[in-house]
Amino acid sequence: MEWNAWVMMLSALATGLGALPVVFIRKVSHRRMDSILAYTAGIMVAASTYGLIPASLKLTNLYVLCFGVLAGALLLNLLEYVIPHIDINHERNDIVLPQQSLMLVAAMTLHNIPEGLSVGASLASEVENLGLVVAFSMGIQNAPEGFLVALFLINQNVRKDLSIAMAFFTGMIEWFSSLMGFYVVNVALFLVPYGLAFAAGAMLFIVYKELIPETHGHGYERLATFSFLLGLLSMIGVVEWFR
Repeated sequence: MEWNAWVMMLSALATGLGALPVVFIRKVSHRRMDSILAYTAGIMVAASTYGLIPASLKLTNLYVLCFGVLAGALLLNLLEYVIPHIDINHERNDIVLPQQSLMLVAAMTLHNIPEGLSVGASLASEVENLGLVVAFSMGIQNAPEGFLVALFLINQNVRKDLSIAMAFFTGMIEWFSSLMGFYVVNVALFLVPYGLAFAAGAMLFIVYKELIPETHGHGYERLATFSFLLGLLSMIGVVEWFR
């Protein structure tokens, strides 16, 4: 368990660590950010379709897989309705503080809960190296997410140290939810295939609902497309290397 706890913590800490560059950087071009987000999307798609879904199918049947994938997507969809959504656009200047900033932090915090559950469930499954693959892919996704959150807050006149602290806080919530997912699945082993499918559904929802739309609209769609493919192939390479 000790090793798994460290893996979960490092994956979650990526949110806060990703926020650290805001100390030196105040503005990032759309070209670079679209490329980073598309690369991240490719990694998450590969982790879902090349790792989580095949692993779930090995342990159960298509019906359980479909239920788990849809449950993961529906939960995140529900959070979209329950939590007021704010687009993280660092060029906006019409945000009123502190209410909107706290709303953003609350949204990111709850958004990280199913992500943490996915990491914990994958590690508890004991499917060879699957937990490391999912934790790695989530960590890569968390880093730019933490950077964007901190950058948004700073550009809305929140102090840099407080902005970074908020990013670390959302990461710690993900760590606690990872521990929860690990213990629940570890105690009830029959939930393993459900947990893996749930993780896949949650990740695919994030990719299609958040990451891909964010990379299309600034004129760099072709670059984003090739960045997505590079991320996809990179993650497949990582999975093969672990095998």
